[in-house]
Amino acid sequence: MSSDIEQAIRFICEEKGLSYESVLETIEVALVAAYRKDYGNKQQNIEVEFDASNGDIKAFDIKTVVVDVSEEELEAQRARQAEKAEAQVAERAAEDADGRKRRARDWEPETGVKNEDADDQIVGEDEEPMFNPKTEIMISDARVLKMGSEVGKVLRIELPIPGEFGRMAAMTAKQVITQKLREAEREIVFNEYKEQEGEVLIGTIQRREGRVVLVDIGRTAGVMLPQDQVKTEHYNSGDRIKVYVREVSLGSRGPQILLSRSAEELIQALFELEVPEIAEETVKIKGIAREAGSRTKIAVATDDDTIDPIGACIGQRGVRIQTIINEIAGEKIDVIEWSEDPRTFILNALAPAKIAGVELNEEEKTATISVDPEQLSLAIGRGGQNVRLASLLSGWKLNIKESSKSEEQTAPSQDGEVSEPVIDTEEAVIDSEEANS
Repeated sequence: MSSDIEQAIRFICEEKGLSYESVLETIEVALVAAYRKDYGNKQQNIEVEFDASNGDIKAFDIKTVVVDVSEEELEAQRARQAEKAEAQVAERAAEDADGRKRRARDWEPETGVKNEDADDQIVGEDEEPMFNPKTEIMISDARVLKMGSEVGKVLRIELPIPGEFGRMAAMTAKQVITQKLREAEREIVFNEYKEQEGEVLIGTIQRREGRVVLVDIGRTAGVMLPQDQVKTEHYNSGDRIKVYVREVSLGSRGPQILLSRSAEELIQALFELEVPEIAEETVKIKGIAREAGSRTKIAVATDDDTIDPIGACIGQRGVRIQTIINEIAGEKIDVIEWSEDPRTFILNALAPAKIAGVELNEEEKTATISVDPEQLSLAIGRGGQNVRLASLLSGWKLNIKESSKSEEQTAPSQDGEVSEPVIDTEEAVIDSEEANS
């Protein structure tokens, strides 16, 4: 029959999702801190064994056996170390603007980081620590405690536990346990969501904090930064939404999970969820161009002649595509067929406009698109959106001009060339940004 302590440990494991071994290790670390608080000293390298079945505690001082070092050698080492430390303090004091002085034993020679074991280390100028009384024991002393001790062996010296721990030691142990359990839980949450990085999760809107939206995604809350939000969407507490896990990192305050509703990857993930042919890679997504909240163009292709890639994405009576559109709050989606031929792909990318002709400049990777006058506004799109998305999707710079029918009615310019209305995709981008600002 398990003890009350063991049952409590197992309850914590189930509640926090932690392993039994990690919780037991945390308790042992806390007991080390408590023992050091009440009974230990700085020269002890304490390790505790805790038996959860009966509550027994055993404490040990762990030492590595080393060769004997004479007192004269130790004194010489101390003197050299003191001289070096004084020189470092003087140099650091000269460099510090505020003239702060720090004791040499509290600082590492090069990094300036506090060294808690500085008192225990006696080192030479260009050599490793010669003797550390906290973790090492000379062989002559070791053989007094245990016959047959050899250099390099680890000696476990059992320490007495005079009585119960005091109030301060108990508080120290409690703080250590709380901190260690919190760290272990954070690491488990981080590992769990790190594996889901790049996937779509279903979450519930918790609240807004300034311009940031917090989303409950299960064991923790994710963050949607302003750039990951869609301007046309409203995020109300309690709303359930699908979010793309953009990045998972572990900071000082625990795991930070960045979520997105504006990423192009969200569109791809939604298609993978709704279209079995894409999930099975029978139909492949070749590219996505998106202006979140407004319009998306997605290029698809397949090597299977029996499958219509566009029809597979749209679904019977448009069920599949409509499900995705509903999930992204009515954002329009154009599904086009990808082609290896740039001319054909550009024609498809500019849909629904009807294109009269395409002239390609392979060196500059630009394309001049001719359209009939009645198709000009459709090819350009509102604020240049259609041609801008087509350019992003195809990877070509697209210039839109009216076809030859209107050119015949256009008067020659002073240099003898025909003046044509040309729409540049870069200008369309600038115009759109100015309109949105």
